Amino acid sequence: ALYLSLMAFNPINKFISFPAYVCSSLSHATRLSHGKEILIDNSKDSPNVDLKKLKATTPDISIIPYMYGNPIDISEYSNNIIEDCCQSLGAKIKGTLTGLLGDIGIFSFYATKIITTGGQGGMIVSKNNETIKKIRNFLDYDQKLDQYSKFNFTLTDLQASVGIQQLKKLPTFLKRREFIFNKYDEALPMFKNLDNNIDPIYYRALLKCKNPKKVVEKLNLKNIHAVLPMENWIDENKFPNAYDFCSNHVSLPIYPSLTDDDVERIISVTRQIQLE
Repeated sequence: ALYLSLMAFNPINKFISFPAYVCSSLSHATRLSHGKEILIDNSKDSPNVDLKKLKATTPDISIIPYMYGNPIDISEYSNNIIEDCCQSLGAKIKGTLTGLLGDIGIFSFYATKIITTGGQGGMIVSKNNETIKKIRNFLDYDQKLDQYSKFNFTLTDLQASVGIQQLKKLPTFLKRREFIFNKYDEALPMFKNLDNNIDPIYYRALLKCKNPKKVVEKLNLKNIHAVLPMENWIDENKFPNAYDFCSNHVSLPIYPSLTDDDVERIISVTRQIQLE
């Protein structure tokens, strides 16, 4: 979805910006589409890109991920914007669903995301019909005699049917994730979006801590599968805010099938580790 969205902007040799604090897929898509990447630091104490720094770079195309279900208001930055909503399906900015504020919105239905289409898959949305036509023309690649390159990146019918059933469960999934996060937030030092203009979803539950690798190891020894939300490959001198955020957070389990007893046990064990 990200690659196709970039291709819709004719990205060859154009400058494409995205945050330093993000998964590698943005860099891969930029390179595959022959764009030139510009990395930007986060806002302080935030997993998201610093929009003021973004504006100062004046890129040709900007990819703005909403990390961990926490969108940011991009209403002043709407030129050639791809909203990366892979972790924010159902979140809102000033009452508008993510994916509908920029030029294009992309979503992931990988196995670990909010809903899945059976392991792999994605979605592209746009209010610009010409953009969607261009992307569909790329996907519907066969039996067309024109000069444009195309390829088959389509979902299978089986994947689509799984996704439709998962979509019906989305409200339940989101409500359960919010319940679990609120339980954590009552008892533990959690990262929380405090912007009143934002209605986040809870893709991840980030525990604020020092030495996150040790915290993960101790939780795993107790059969609690916590993870580092982002590998810290970030250059501290170039991107100090991204480095700091990466160095001080652990992702606790928050998937909807956790039982209430599971949640209470995670809280109890985590609190004990925090006291050690």
